[in-house]
Amino acid sequence: MATISRPGNTRYDVVVIGGGAAGLSAAVTLGRALRSVVVIDDGRPRNAPAQAVHGFLTREGMGPRALLDAGRAEAESFGASFVEGAAVTVRRSSGGFDVELADGRSVTGRRILVATGLTDGLPDIPGLRDQWGAGVVHCPYCHGYEIRGHRIGVLGTGPLSVHQTLLFRQWSDDITLFLNDRVVPTDEEWDRLAARSIRVVDGAVLSVDTSDGTLTGVTVRGGTSFGLQALAVGTRMEARGALLAPLGLPAQEHPSGMGHSLVGGPMGSTAAPGVYVAGNVSNLAAQVVVAAAEGMMAGAAINADLVEEETAWAVDGYRGAFAAPREAEVSERVLGTRRHGLDDGPVTGASAPAGSDLREGVRRAG
Repeated sequence: MATISRPGNTRYDVVVIGGGAAGLSAAVTLGRALRSVVVIDDGRPRNAPAQAVHGFLTREGMGPRALLDAGRAEAESFGASFVEGAAVTVRRSSGGFDVELADGRSVTGRRILVATGLTDGLPDIPGLRDQWGAGVVHCPYCHGYEIRGHRIGVLGTGPLSVHQTLLFRQWSDDITLFLNDRVVPTDEEWDRLAARSIRVVDGAVLSVDTSDGTLTGVTVRGGTSFGLQALAVGTRMEARGALLAPLGLPAQEHPSGMGHSLVGGPMGSTAAPGVYVAGNVSNLAAQVVVAAAEGMMAGAAINADLVEEETAWAVDGYRGAFAAPREAEVSERVLGTRRHGLDDGPVTGASAPAGSDLREGVRRAG
């Protein structure tokens, strides 16, 4: 991977912060649009613990690291540069935006795309984090097929846990919801759980149990253990977008209550002109393929934005002191009706030579 290590400011059309699927897809799109683009990446992808990427057309089962390596190579083939490090500050400047890294380096971009993803907040239960991405999963569309037919538990974390449980029921008829002192189903939800033959266990989950690194079940308050082959958990998802707060873009509570995200508009635009977002930082539910698509769309929007700016510059130049309309006006004032040695019409007023007959009409110089 090409990296930049020299100190001082380096100017680009676009600075992409975040080297995951969204950021890399944007870099490819911008590179193909002949833009100078740099990707700043701190090497902490959200899906690093996962064993494989799922639901990505033509990339099914590919390792997360392999996918990113392929994406970086593709972006580099279109001229993108990469900086390894963490962006900590974004400031507006005469050149657009100055982005400072934790180690003191900085780059400048006319536009900024933030694709820094999110962090998953896990309940503080012994053994849970060690199984994250292996025996502990979160998304039925990411992992449901791989655990189809297994004994699946759902760890209650909040109001969406019942919905999550009903979703996983699609992949197995052996589902247990652990209320974990966090979930209180409504009467309607109790009926729905019963109708789908879903077991419900009361009491806090005290531990996630394993054997030789493999999840075997959970233990609840009172010491009762339940054998499981997989455990689903709804995480608290927090956008990694604090560096945009000074630009008037703080993370906001997601309507679902599942966490905080940055608010993005059409094609990744934001309320801060020149700043764009894509992927999990603004879409908490986006899978890898969706994040990549959002990055592509944001890249196209940024390029269109730059084209508009450059066209405005060109129009200003076209209408400037030496523009054609201005030159014609000056010529008219200086030469009157004469053009290239020819007299194109009657000469009037102060421009008429002494003794000339204004009724002679158009005369050609010989």
